[in-house]
Amino acid sequence: MLNEILSGSSAAVISGLVGFYISKKITNANFDIYVEKAKAQAGAIENEAHMLLYKANIKSQEIEQEATKLYESAKDRAKADLHLKEDDVNKKEQTFKRYKQNEERRLQDEVSTLKARQVDLKRNEKSLSLLKKRYEDQIDEALNAIEHCAGMTKEEATKVLLEKVEEKSRAEIAHVVRRYENEAKTEAKKRANYILAQATSRFAGEFAAERLTNSVHLNDDELKGRIIGKEGRNIKTLETLLGVDIIIDDTPNAILVSSFNLYRRAIATKTLELLIQDGRIQPARIEEIYNKVCEEFETDTLHEGEEIIINLDIGVMHPELIKLIGKLRYRASYGQNALAHTLEVAHLAGIMASEMGGDARLAKRAGLLHDIGKALTHEHEGSHVDLGAQICNRYNEHSVVINAIYAHHGQEEINSIECGAVCAADALSAARPGARREVLESFLKRVTAIEEIASQHNGVKQAYAINAGREVRVIVNASLVNDDESILLAKEIATEIEQGVQYPGEIKVNVIRESRAVEFAK
Repeated sequence: MLNEILSGSSAAVISGLVGFYISKKITNANFDIYVEKAKAQAGAIENEAHMLLYKANIKSQEIEQEATKLYESAKDRAKADLHLKEDDVNKKEQTFKRYKQNEERRLQDEVSTLKARQVDLKRNEKSLSLLKKRYEDQIDEALNAIEHCAGMTKEEATKVLLEKVEEKSRAEIAHVVRRYENEAKTEAKKRANYILAQATSRFAGEFAAERLTNSVHLNDDELKGRIIGKEGRNIKTLETLLGVDIIIDDTPNAILVSSFNLYRRAIATKTLELLIQDGRIQPARIEEIYNKVCEEFETDTLHEGEEIIINLDIGVMHPELIKLIGKLRYRASYGQNALAHTLEVAHLAGIMASEMGGDARLAKRAGLLHDIGKALTHEHEGSHVDLGAQICNRYNEHSVVINAIYAHHGQEEINSIECGAVCAADALSAARPGARREVLESFLKRVTAIEEIASQHNGVKQAYAINAGREVRVIVNASLVNDDESILLAKEIATEIEQGVQYPGEIKVNVIRESRAVEFAK
């Protein structure tokens, strides 16, 4: 039994040892596996770390390269900007040097000129001193001669001379006073100047010079032969029917229509243009086109006259008078368009009548109709004044209108403020410089004569006619003419202008004497 127990215990111990050994082997085997796995994982982690480090190095190198590129680019741009600025500075420096050189040369030239002028001034001063001394000596000689001839002393002669001058001045003053008294009886001077200034400054009319020929353009010079026609039939029909001269010469692609009658010339020009567009140039067609154009012109002149009446706001007017107003566009006097002149007179007369307390609408109506007879002078005999009065009487126009028609040419006395405004406006419109060719020529001659009269006196440096010839400014040499002599010089020039020049109104003689002292601080 014991043996069995011992053998069982031994077997149990042996089996336990064997199990322990087997268990240990198994445990060692598992541990090795775990170790290998751990080593494998550690190797993988190490490899991954190496890869991350490698990638980080590559990334850092790329960033470094990019930074280097940016740095180089910025460096290149900075160098380029620096070069540009250096070039700009160099150019400015060169420009400044050239400017400095030019200024130095200019200053040297000015210094040389000033020195030359100083030399000339010194010479002139010496010459002026000699002339002044000679002048004073001649005055002394003249006074001695007067004393010797008249048996008077210098003081007595001076007294007599001053008395004569005073008498002459008093006579001139009395003449001026009397003249202004006469003017004041008809119209106050200041009020008239104010009214004229208001009217002319508030209205500015257009002016266009009228020619004596119109040009008609041709697309082809062969049309000239068609306009002439067989044996000249077409051109004869045209000239007979239109009442103009048609000039066909060597001028390329153009023919001329000549006539003093602007209305007929305008109709003829329009007729020729329509015939050229139509292409059928023959006597029957010419007459048909001419009649059509005449009707159109009649309608257009009526419409234009109606627009003028509406714009002026002067009330109702007979259609025949309205048509004649439109025809004034085709009438000229001394190169001044009659309609433009009439509208100027109407506007100016309305403004002046309003300022003087008159009827502005009636004044504008009278101004618009004062030259209406000019629209009839080509077709009827007689002066435009008589024709205008007749046509206005026929259509029962206001008596002020009739009075203005006669009075603006001096055939009747002015009977109203409105008529006076029309006459003044007519004179302003016709007499202003440039309005009419004849007036312009006489104006230029008058201005030239005024300047020549003023310039021929001793001591006068320059003379300018200004203010449309109503004032002359005379600049004198201060070394030759003193203040008292300048007053006498103004009187002498005014007297010579009165005797030698024809002019309206009055001319102001303004003698200017100026002395200057110039010195330079160095």
